[in-house]
Amino acid sequence: MLNRLFKLFSLSNGIIVCQLILLCILVSCHSKKDEQAEEQIRTTTSASSNGKDSIVNSIKGNVSLNQIATLPNFVLLTGLTDHRLVTVYKSRVDENLKKWNKQYNGNESSGREHFMPGMDILYGYNLLNIGHYDLKSEKLNFLFDHPALIKTLYYPSFVQDSLDKKPINRNYYLISVYDKDTNKDTLINRYDLRRFYLFDASASVKTQLIPDDYSALRSQYDSKNDVMYIFAIQDTNKNGTGEINEPIHIFWMSLKNPGVAKRLY
Repeated sequence: MLNRLFKLFSLSNGIIVCQLILLCILVSCHSKKDEQAEEQIRTTTSASSNGKDSIVNSIKGNVSLNQIATLPNFVLLTGLTDHRLVTVYKSRVDENLKKWNKQYNGNESSGREHFMPGMDILYGYNLLNIGHYDLKSEKLNFLFDHPALIKTLYYPSFVQDSLDKKPINRNYYLISVYDKDTNKDTLINRYDLRRFYLFDASASVKTQLIPDDYSALRSQYDSKNDVMYIFAIQDTNKNGTGEINEPIHIFWMSLKNPGVAKRLY
């Protein structure tokens, strides 16, 4: 009888020991999981030196294009027969690369056609540069000589468009872009001043449309005059970023004869 009780006691102790070991393992795993979750939260909510949320589409302000992993994604068909544009994106080299590539592997030109008569528009995210290729000369050149964050690209529409029932053809490109670390925080992102440029058909001549101390906010089209209005905030305190208390002005540019925009307001 005593021998049987001893065996039962030993078996019971063994079960308790196993349960305690299993509990320790579970607690350890849970703690490790909590540590990882906390680390991820800290990483994704860390603030930059100026106190703003660091989860912003950003690039270092002093790197060259070959120092960033990039991905050519699509050839944009323009209304200029021999001129094609190649979109160059920042490539995310991680476990989500295939998923990210699939997300951006589509017909970009089917986004929003004819935003203005004769012009199609492409909105950028992680869009670092645009390559211009001339089918006749077989030459490729980039619109920017360093990585930039392109916000919007306007280019001649591939499908024939009209204005007041008359065919209209454009022979230039317009780009709004963050291309310089204007606020000196070592990053190029939406906290910098947003430039607006005009490029000729060959993308070899670049013209800045609004003054250096302005940041483009949005644009509006005037169909009666074939004019683009550009709303921009002025960096009056010269700290390299647009702030809510700074004045907003309006510039205008003829789309028939594009050039440096004139101030309207």
